[in-house]
Amino acid sequence: FAGKKAHPLDEKLLAVLKDFVVGGMKMFDVPGVGLAFLDGGKTVWAGGLGVKELGKPDLVDADTLFIAASNTKALTTLLIAELVDEGKLRWDQPVTEVFPSFRLGDEATTKQVLVRHLICACTGMPRQDMEWLFEYRNETPASALKLLGTMQPTSHFGEVFQYSNLMAAAAGFIGGSKAVPGKELGAAYDEAMQKKVFDPLGMKTTTFDFARALKGDVAQPHGDDVDGKVTRARMDLNYSVVPLRPAGGVWTSPRELSKYVELELARGVLPGGKRLVSAENLLARYKPNVIVGEDVTYGMALMVDTRYGVTVVHHGGDLAGYHSDMIWLPEHGAGAVILTNADSGGYLRRPLLRRLLEVLFDGKPEAEELLRVAAVQRKAAIAKARERLVVPADPV
Repeated sequence: FAGKKAHPLDEKLLAVLKDFVVGGMKMFDVPGVGLAFLDGGKTVWAGGLGVKELGKPDLVDADTLFIAASNTKALTTLLIAELVDEGKLRWDQPVTEVFPSFRLGDEATTKQVLVRHLICACTGMPRQDMEWLFEYRNETPASALKLLGTMQPTSHFGEVFQYSNLMAAAAGFIGGSKAVPGKELGAAYDEAMQKKVFDPLGMKTTTFDFARALKGDVAQPHGDDVDGKVTRARMDLNYSVVPLRPAGGVWTSPRELSKYVELELARGVLPGGKRLVSAENLLARYKPNVIVGEDVTYGMALMVDTRYGVTVVHHGGDLAGYHSDMIWLPEHGAGAVILTNADSGGYLRRPLLRRLLEVLFDGKPEAEELLRVAAVQRKAAIAKARERLVVPADPV
């Protein structure tokens, strides 16, 4: 699509995109989707498709809350960019200078980590998720950071894309401690995000507070049962993200997440004209730190994808029963947000990105086939897994 001019997302094209998502929801039995589309740097449509919970009539709308999971990371790096503007941090500052107790399992690697490396997936630190996933009831932000000191890097700096939720959590908590000194790490981060990100952007219902979110206009999680049928899921596992919430703990709606994407498209300027963050430090987050794949690099919690000849910035999020994505084209002022309340919703993300590009640039229609192939593969995988199970279990 290089060199092409994007079509404006008028009512007709928006209807095409919404119909595409509806078709995908039927194909994968996704109960509900929160959706927003942007054009000209502004949200042109935000709303919902489907229901908040299977078997109940309440519809998803523009203000329904979903866990955005790892999309939280980009909001965290926005906070850090503001702190760099304020002189409270530097991108090239050693983390041990900012936060002396910061430790990885390898002393040499610890010394190399700069602020910009905390959410770069480039340090060689492996994923290391099992401790906090299984032991979260006893975890705190402070203990989550200590877990970093128990793991050795498995590759060199910049050598391999290795996603680390614990490193991302460290970024947020360290940033919060610089923004709000003297408070417990989690409380400092929460307050910093509220004052420096959510409030300025008008994200009034976006929150890290599970109790608050679950009392409001909220989509319930869904997963696959033993036979692959989508059913209401439990929330339990999602509480595991609370002790490392800068990596994935935010609840937000399609309307409010699209406000964040508007800021990205405006290069740090709020709708009223006030600058929230400098363009220099906003865009520093796009600079490649490690290669993800052909024509795809990872900056600071942002994927930059040029495989289609145009720059697409995006990031996904995944927790139990919730899968989401946010997508924008900086050169064309267009984008999309999708939040889903089912594990099968993850299959909609890449096809939606492709379909958005097809609509914008008269592209060859490939997105529908992506959905169909994924549906066939999913069905086959479920059937294969089911063959291995005895239900009910053999009592012996």
